[in-house]
Amino acid sequence: MNFAAQLFYSSYLSERLERLYSPKPALKDSEENDPFWQREELHLGPSQPSGSYKCGPPISNGIAVRRPTLIEPERLKDFGEEELLNGDVKVHETKVVGCPEIMLMNPPKTRRVSEFRIIPRPPIQYLRFEDISAAAFRIQTGIQKTPCTYSRLSKQYGMEIYLKKEHLHYTGSVKERGVLYLLSSLTQQQRKGVIVATDCNFSMAVAHHAVELKVPVFVIMPSCCSSPRLRIYRDYGAMVISYGSTGHDSQNHARHLAKENGYLYLEEDECPAYLAGLGTVGMEIYEQVPKLDAVVIPAAGQYGLLAGTAAAIKHLNSQILVIGVEPEGFPLLLQSLKTDSPIKDMHTNPNKKLYGDLMERSLGVNIFQLAKKLVDKVISVSEEDSLVAMLRFQEFERSTVDTEGAIGLAAILAGQLPELRGRKWVLCINILVRQCVDRALVLDDRVSKFTVQLGEWPGDMAKLLDLHLIELYILFCITDIVECVVETRDKTQSVQLRKTLSERYPSICWLDR
Repeated sequence: MNFAAQLFYSSYLSERLERLYSPKPALKDSEENDPFWQREELHLGPSQPSGSYKCGPPISNGIAVRRPTLIEPERLKDFGEEELLNGDVKVHETKVVGCPEIMLMNPPKTRRVSEFRIIPRPPIQYLRFEDISAAAFRIQTGIQKTPCTYSRLSKQYGMEIYLKKEHLHYTGSVKERGVLYLLSSLTQQQRKGVIVATDCNFSMAVAHHAVELKVPVFVIMPSCCSSPRLRIYRDYGAMVISYGSTGHDSQNHARHLAKENGYLYLEEDECPAYLAGLGTVGMEIYEQVPKLDAVVIPAAGQYGLLAGTAAAIKHLNSQILVIGVEPEGFPLLLQSLKTDSPIKDMHTNPNKKLYGDLMERSLGVNIFQLAKKLVDKVISVSEEDSLVAMLRFQEFERSTVDTEGAIGLAAILAGQLPELRGRKWVLCINILVRQCVDRALVLDDRVSKFTVQLGEWPGDMAKLLDLHLIELYILFCITDIVECVVETRDKTQSVQLRKTLSERYPSICWLDR
């Protein structure tokens, strides 16, 4: 080893030992603030462009100077952001953006197990007021708003009675409201055609409004149906088909035709659209009669009208009483409320001439639940009270209504609604059945039936007819025996007639009513 090599080796060892064991000098303020990559000892490459780089420390005049960093320039590219430019390091500043500060919530307070209560969801309403309001908007162009007028019967019975005259509809029935909204809610596929198979106000309303809506309608009736009734359906524009001898035959045939041809078979039931249309009566009553106390709805075969009207009235004012009235011969709703379930079979036989085919009517579960929840009172009235009430309508109101519409007033005549005395209430009325008028005249002692034996003289028949009566019908005449039905103005004239005929014809025989 030559002298120069020994000198280099000794100086190198002394420098390494000095650095290893000597304390490190304190950094300057500028050095503390500067990043480590900007410090002097990290400066790479020769100080002069023409200098060369060697692994050992550079020697100047035999004296070892400061050694450069051991990092080779070619390796800097491996660190990503640094680039070698003219022997210097080009530094790219990067900023680290932290995540937003997350505020932790306070832990929940300790609660007892008894405090955790499950709040049940309210049950879905079968008939909402929104549905009734939508029905009123939809049918306003096809159904007239019937009047609700002050009755002349008010002074006689000591209360304010208003009559909702639903018999003024085109077909004479309130069921037009529900039918029109039901038909308006049909889909395009269901508008292919509809079929009905019962001779009632519902079928008449379907026949009329289906034709108005350009929906083909077919009426299947038994052969026993009267020709005038069939003519009415044809005049409305329906296609009438006679099939079978009973109503069940025509209904089964109608269902078969509907299934075979893709038509819709309609019958009066508790369809929500149908009930919503009937409920528009309640909205009109509330609008037409201010400060109303009660509404009396006939429930003889019109349970949908009672439920729909009660839903509308109770939503608008829960303080208004809703009362349903039924005939004693068929108290379906009254008995169902007593047993707390809808009754399907009533072992009764109501007068079909007065109340129609009530035996064919049924009370659905949904209508029963609505009536149980919303109707305040249900009563029943006798057939005689209904007929006399219908006669009072004809005498005081100059309007003819059926017994189903008159049973509300019949409850007043029978004294079953004393809470309405001196109060304001509304009664819905419907159409006339002619047999009701005849039966009512008999009950009011204004129609009499008798047989009399006349003499052989030609003028005996003329003397019988010359009694200045309103009407006299001769039912049959066999030889000299005549059976007659006579109508008088009132009960006083009826008593006078009986006295006169008994004196003139000792053989007269008065028949039971």
